[in-house]
Amino acid sequence: MPLVVVGISVLVLLLLMTRLRMNGFAALLLVAVGVGVVRGIPLEKIPDVLSEGIGGQIGDTMLTIGLGAMVGRVMGDSGAAQRLAGKLLDAFGPRGVQVAMVVTAMLIGVTMFYEVAFIIIVPIAFTLVRVTGAKLLWVGLPMSIALSTMHSFLPPHPGPTAVASTFHASIGLTLFYGLFIAVPAGALVALVWPRLPFVGALDPAIPTGLVSAREFADEEMPGLGWSLFVALFPVVLIAGAAVTDLATSAKTPLLHFVAFIGSAPIALLLTLLLAVWAFGPRMGRSLAEVSASCTAAAQAMAMILLVIGAGGAFKNVLVEGGISDYIKDQTQSWSISPIVLGWLIAVILRVALGSATVAVVTASGVVLPLLAGSGVHPEMMVLAVSCGSIAFSHVNDPGFWLFKEYFNLSVIDAIKVRTTYTTVLATLGLGGVLASEWTLDVLSL
Repeated sequence: MPLVVVGISVLVLLLLMTRLRMNGFAALLLVAVGVGVVRGIPLEKIPDVLSEGIGGQIGDTMLTIGLGAMVGRVMGDSGAAQRLAGKLLDAFGPRGVQVAMVVTAMLIGVTMFYEVAFIIIVPIAFTLVRVTGAKLLWVGLPMSIALSTMHSFLPPHPGPTAVASTFHASIGLTLFYGLFIAVPAGALVALVWPRLPFVGALDPAIPTGLVSAREFADEEMPGLGWSLFVALFPVVLIAGAAVTDLATSAKTPLLHFVAFIGSAPIALLLTLLLAVWAFGPRMGRSLAEVSASCTAAAQAMAMILLVIGAGGAFKNVLVEGGISDYIKDQTQSWSISPIVLGWLIAVILRVALGSATVAVVTASGVVLPLLAGSGVHPEMMVLAVSCGSIAFSHVNDPGFWLFKEYFNLSVIDAIKVRTTYTTVLATLGLGGVLASEWTLDVLSL
């Protein structure tokens, strides 16, 4: 049975990485090969399936994570991250650092992918940890939870946008309704989760090489204006492109240019160039010093990128092994509410495959025939399927490995923290969708 194969593969992976202490990159590839053999993928094709999975995942993330890490390290080594962290402390106070992280993450995460926003904000979180002496998860976890919520629930992120197209739902209305569900659910989990005993017992250190450990005097740091400008520069470019795309369907050279500079890799490349100048020659630092910061960031990212790529290989083997087709066939005959069915199929696919994109696209295809004549608002279907795709993030999800590596957690601890919070977010999301659908029905009477 395909789902048994998935379960056994996850258990073997955990055994390799916890009991045998095998490197995550090697363990993921070894298990991926085993799953490919068991699922009947021809032996001569397994290397290509692995390569496609790694290439697809690294292609999506290497430019974003690599450039983002360089921008973060340049800002950290110049004191710009410390300047921003200090202003957040001034505004919210040491006791309000979690609220500061949630507000910042939600504002930036509305239009930015999880990985992009994570890489941009995490240097500030690291700096706040160093300045305040708080635990890493106390500061960083609310940020990650808020970003996960924005990315999974709301367009223009890829999952909800793709599902909106399938259901012919209004992206504007989906975003409007989604904010009423995502903001309270995300804020609640973000502020509660770090206070849970099993999370509070963890005290990981900041990973080495990703942020400067130096404490700057006030006169050594760049001004707030330049620090904020560089930090928000990619946000403005990416958000501007997203808003422009939502606002118009016209295709003109200007709009093509906006889309180009608003793509995450180009926006971050431009930001890196700006950061190099603003925090290098403009402050009297040589280009060699700034280049050293970029090199240090790249070295620190090497193993993280390898592990994320191997996670992509594992995910691709599961997809090519026919797991999604099996789940689709098994669930098509279930007679339950379209909202609950769409959410449940997305959850099952997410658990089995790790890919939120595959989960939402497959789930929406299964429930689309049920939508007609059901009376369910298509925007609510989009939100149900999208929030289901965040559940049970674990070892077959490349985003799980990004979270694990940046927060310096063991596999078991990352499962305790991330797998649980994503599942609770998905459940709260379903509750919010059902309540919103009922409210819309009442108002339309």
